[in-house]
Amino acid sequence: MNTEQFEGNWKHLKGSVQEQWGRLTDDDIQKVVGKRDKLVGRLQERYGITRQAAEDEVNQWSVKYEQ
Repeated sequence: MNTEQFEGNWKHLKGSVQEQWGRLTDDDIQKVVGKRDKLVGRLQERYGITRQAAEDEVNQWSVKYEQ
């Protein structure tokens, strides 16, 4: 899913994001506002993982929502 698709579908995706990554707070979700790089950054902070690991997780997760 490219950046534009991610941003455009954010309202539909944010529930799935919270389901996938339970450590993200409502505040985290609001601050992401459909920005993939912000989601990656929040995952790094909350899970203590590298940027590459967070990007890999987002990529694997987003495959489910590609059309």
